[in-house]
Amino acid sequence: MPPETRKRQQAPFAPQLDLPPPFTLVTLREVGDAFAHAVALAPEQGAGTLVYVGRFDLAEFAVVLEPEEPLRTARRALYAGMAALIDALAAHAPPEKPITIDWPDAVRVDNGLVGGGRLAWPEGAAEDEPPDWLVFGAMIRTVSMGEDEPGLNPLVAALEEEGFTDFSSGALVESFARHLMVHIDAWQEHGFGAVAKEYLQRLPRDQGVRRDIDDNGDLLVRQTGRVDVARRKLLSTLAAPSWLDPKTRGPRT
Repeated sequence: MPPETRKRQQAPFAPQLDLPPPFTLVTLREVGDAFAHAVALAPEQGAGTLVYVGRFDLAEFAVVLEPEEPLRTARRALYAGMAALIDALAAHAPPEKPITIDWPDAVRVDNGLVGGGRLAWPEGAAEDEPPDWLVFGAMIRTVSMGEDEPGLNPLVAALEEEGFTDFSSGALVESFARHLMVHIDAWQEHGFGAVAKEYLQRLPRDQGVRRDIDDNGDLLVRQTGRVDVARRKLLSTLAAPSWLDPKTRGPRT
């Protein structure tokens, strides 16, 4: 079974974000780390805990999940989280604005890197047993804070530069939570293939290539007319998110 959320009451001091009932909102100041905080809270607070950092330049949040399947397959929750993140961005994007994923975790808007998602699980968890928790976290650059003029580096972007108007980080979190529930429900009702389909269609299109996601989350790539399959391993990739700058702890620039 896919990761689930547990219904909890929202803390009375939390900002009034419009989150679905399964979620409990935890907010941090701008200096907080949503991903690390969610990992710390996960053993006690459990599924549905959503940590949000109120920052000007980033939409930063993380959510706790409690899968019912072994860790080796439960890591596919990354794809559900990424699909929900892309859907949330698309809901606020200008018409026809291309939003794509660099497998497995980086998000690009009109080919400019804006951020991505990441996944954590308990240290030492057994591969063939359900982990006590998973944490999916995301960062999306909303405003460029560098000294360079907008557009100077076409491979780096911020939502403001890409025409996302009347947009707030809170709105992205609200939309993400709703879309995540949709993808989890689809996983439960139709199997992981429903999530894989939504995720794979956001990868850059490559003529003559077919992509699938294996049970353990690896990406399988087949060339038309060839019988061999190239495998890109998910687990080793998750150790160091491709979009994350280890020095600044934010999206690469």
